[in-house]
Amino acid sequence: MKRWKFISNSKQGMEMVQVAILVAIAIVLGLIFKSEITGFVNKTFESLNSGF
Repeated sequence: MKRWKFISNSKQGMEMVQVAILVAIAIVLGLIFKSEITGFVNKTFESLNSGF
């Protein structure tokens, strides 16, 4: 019975590691493409505001 509990905890730990890796990748990509993202958002809001 203890073995199954260990396996269950191990899977949950791996899920947490995967989530942490995905968050880190998202942050790194955000930092790399910060200027492009900012430009895109500003351009989008400008086009939305000019329509009204």
